[in-house]
Amino acid sequence: MSCCAPGAETIAESAAEQAPSGDEIMLASRRLGDGNLQCDLSVPGLHCAACIHAVEAALSKLPGVEGARVNLSTKRVSVRFREGARPPLVETLERLGYAAHLFAETEETRDETLSELVRAVGVAGFAAGNIMLLSVSVWSGAEGSTRDLFHWISALIALPALFFAGGIFFRSAWGALRHGRMNMDVPIALGVSLAYAMSLYETINHGPHAYFDAAVSLLFFLLIGRTLDHVMRERARVAVRGLAALAPRGATVIMADGKREYRPLGEVAAGMRLQIAAGDRIPVDARVITGESDVDSALVTGESEPQAAGPGTVLRAGTLNLSGSLVVEATAAAADSFLAEMVRLMEAAEGGRARYRRMADRASALYAPVVHLTALLTLVGWLAVSGDWHRAITIAIAVLIITCPCALGLAVPIVQVVAARRLFEAGIMAKDGAAMERLGEADTVVFDKTGTLTVGRPTLANAASIEPRWLAAAAEIASHSRHPLSRALAAANAGAASPARFAAVREIAGCGLEAAAEGHVYRLGRADWALSEGEPASAGTVLSVDGVLAASFDLRDEPRPGTWKAVSALRSAGFDISVLSGDRASNVRQIADLAGIDSFEAGVQPAGKAAAVTALAAAGRKVLMVGDGLNDAPALTAAHVSMAPATAADIGRNAADFVFLRDSLMAVPFAVRVSRDAGRLVRQNLAIAIGYNAIAVPIAILGHVTPLIAAIAMSLSSVIVVANALRLRGSEPEVAPVLELAPAPAGATP
Repeated sequence: MSCCAPGAETIAESAAEQAPSGDEIMLASRRLGDGNLQCDLSVPGLHCAACIHAVEAALSKLPGVEGARVNLSTKRVSVRFREGARPPLVETLERLGYAAHLFAETEETRDETLSELVRAVGVAGFAAGNIMLLSVSVWSGAEGSTRDLFHWISALIALPALFFAGGIFFRSAWGALRHGRMNMDVPIALGVSLAYAMSLYETINHGPHAYFDAAVSLLFFLLIGRTLDHVMRERARVAVRGLAALAPRGATVIMADGKREYRPLGEVAAGMRLQIAAGDRIPVDARVITGESDVDSALVTGESEPQAAGPGTVLRAGTLNLSGSLVVEATAAAADSFLAEMVRLMEAAEGGRARYRRMADRASALYAPVVHLTALLTLVGWLAVSGDWHRAITIAIAVLIITCPCALGLAVPIVQVVAARRLFEAGIMAKDGAAMERLGEADTVVFDKTGTLTVGRPTLANAASIEPRWLAAAAEIASHSRHPLSRALAAANAGAASPARFAAVREIAGCGLEAAAEGHVYRLGRADWALSEGEPASAGTVLSVDGVLAASFDLRDEPRPGTWKAVSALRSAGFDISVLSGDRASNVRQIADLAGIDSFEAGVQPAGKAAAVTALAAAGRKVLMVGDGLNDAPALTAAHVSMAPATAADIGRNAADFVFLRDSLMAVPFAVRVSRDAGRLVRQNLAIAIGYNAIAVPIAILGHVTPLIAAIAMSLSSVIVVANALRLRGSEPEVAPVLELAPAPAGATP
């Protein structure tokens, strides 16, 4: 059931004609920023755990390759390799028997695989039903020529059904054997072929028993299970393609001479000016230069109400421009934009090698040699004991059929597919399945304050009392940062001209921004960092010139929606909760009180946050870190598992295991609940799969199972695993009501 995608041969043939050259792979590769490149290849022939293991192992051994990961749902192979290296990726895949071409998000518009599966299920079901009707007469006592006639009719019905429906397995098995590999379809094809051949021999020799019904019924049940598996994986793919479809195919670029030229999306680069008409989606991350409009960010951030956009507004790729024409400046290429990042996170959700999945993959990879050896030993053993080769072969066929580890191969990935889709529907992106496993294990939550417990959209409360030139200077310096406080200062300027043009603006994590102009050093940020010794103490954010106070800014933020309720839900779920913030103590205490959090630390530097998380880990705690800023990145990396809002800085989103797109902090307890439920279902599925084999295999070896019963039992075990995973979809996007030990504090957001 976790095996080959039907129609892969046809797709592979067309893919082989498009096999990319080494130069094309290099051009299509994406820089990762750590000295590595990543190339994404589409490999339609991928079908099971054995394929995943073979591809990842072979590619990872190539010179210069840092790692390879297979996503079975999207049939994508992502390879990370060092800059300057030219590993023979396509050639290596072809030696393994897999055709490959460059991956395109929208390359597949019709699900031919599902169509072929449905046709195969129909043919196998029709044949199995008719053969079973004929078998009833034989079971009822038909003898002699009547029995032989029914057997011959069954053979004639079964033969075309085996070729059509069984072709899915035979093509896959032959492709693996032709390239010196084994996969799950080899023993299936062998078992079906032996069952038919033995039944035909019995029919020719007027034997009393034939197993045409077992051979065709095996295909029928296998195809049902495989169709369920494909449908679940396709749902994940549809979610990814739907997200990618938010980006248009191209954009209207305003050239240097004022001419407008339509360019494909791949040719849009950072710094280009783009014309966005009303009704168009923003193609890449951009900043508004001229024009005013209302924009709909619902599909990107979950914000239900249209937002006003004007000069300086930062817009994410996928945002819909509603009312007015805008001229924007691209701040990132399409491959580096927010929407592409979300697509990559969504695709990666199934690909992580969590502990349970590694166990299941290793067991599935060992399946083919183990089951062949088991069937062979059973055959030899029964021949030695009884001397009846007919009975020995029948029992060996039953063992060959009943030991299929489809349930084991599906136990983990099917749950991860369902869980990833469930999180996606709630606006939460998971980096991989291992992250879900770690989140289910977490017992401590550490929150950042600004942009995490708060909405990250502070306002300047004392703008009227600040000298306009200093407000303008602070706004210009702040425009170089994505920190929420910087955005608030940049937006607070009423249009006054800055007293200087700043050069070499740099952001110092946990401190603020430093800029140079006309021989003077300007600092915007924490007072204890910006001011020289001897300067009068000042609270909050300040602007200094050569260490001398120029202006002090009173920036105020509001709690995120659902903050108090989320904290209450987490506490009821058994979490210890604390806040680590670089802000001053009074601000941190105010937000912590509103959120209902007793433990907090203020004025913590980035290294201090990471050290605190590391100390908790050393004490045996498994920490979930929730943060958004540049200064949170070390702590996000150090934590057992981490989350960041979509408004987080790029480095924060990259460091986090989960990204939530909507404003409400209820995303945190919801993700915890889904991850814990997913972990529980994975353990149940593994128990079902292992328990099935522990019970069924000995019974089959002892000769108490016919090939037909073996086919039904094996297929039912896989269907049970899939059905158990589907129970996760019953969860509502809101967490269950929690026990509220105290009323929400005044000002807390519900």
